[in-house]
Amino acid sequence: MTKTLYLMRHGETVFNQQKKIQGWCDSPLTEKGIKQAQIAGNYFKEHGITFDHAYASTSERASDTLEQVTDMPYKRVKGLKEWHFGRFESESELLNPPLPYGDFFAGYGGEEEFQFRERVSEALMTIMKEAGETVLAVSHGAACRQFMRNWAHTSEVDQKDRLGNCCILKFEFENDTFKLIEIINHDFSSLIE
Repeated sequence: MTKTLYLMRHGETVFNQQKKIQGWCDSPLTEKGIKQAQIAGNYFKEHGITFDHAYASTSERASDTLEQVTDMPYKRVKGLKEWHFGRFESESELLNPPLPYGDFFAGYGGEEEFQFRERVSEALMTIMKEAGETVLAVSHGAACRQFMRNWAHTSEVDQKDRLGNCCILKFEFENDTFKLIEIINHDFSSLIE
């Protein structure tokens, strides 16, 4: 049986607005971030998409986003948390090294890239093996990107640009394999900064 995973990034946060590195540290959604999540929720409603199960990272910004998208019960999962940036947490994004980050943050108390990728991938594999046919999981920008990279060999769909707030990645899951079939980017141009 083919299942569907909608993997979504959280809405804009105060730290996103302030250009601060935000991994395991957390900050609340902005008004714009709340509206972004509501627009994403409307996308699902307009397309008649309902979920059998919903999951969020244990970070408040992810669970707050999910609560704007749907009012169904959900489970918080530590494996969906963002990359741990060690001592760079809550510092200016200007301190980020050039992409790709690789294992840079591991030298400062954070996670190695493949350790992080494996954590997120294992969490989503476990979720999809246990969940119903259609699943929503709200996570983070780097977490979504690393999961895409883990399954890049199964899909021709890609996006080189940064994954924006509330971007939705639609994956098919069958025979323990994920295939990215669509990237849904919303138009937030009407939202005030």
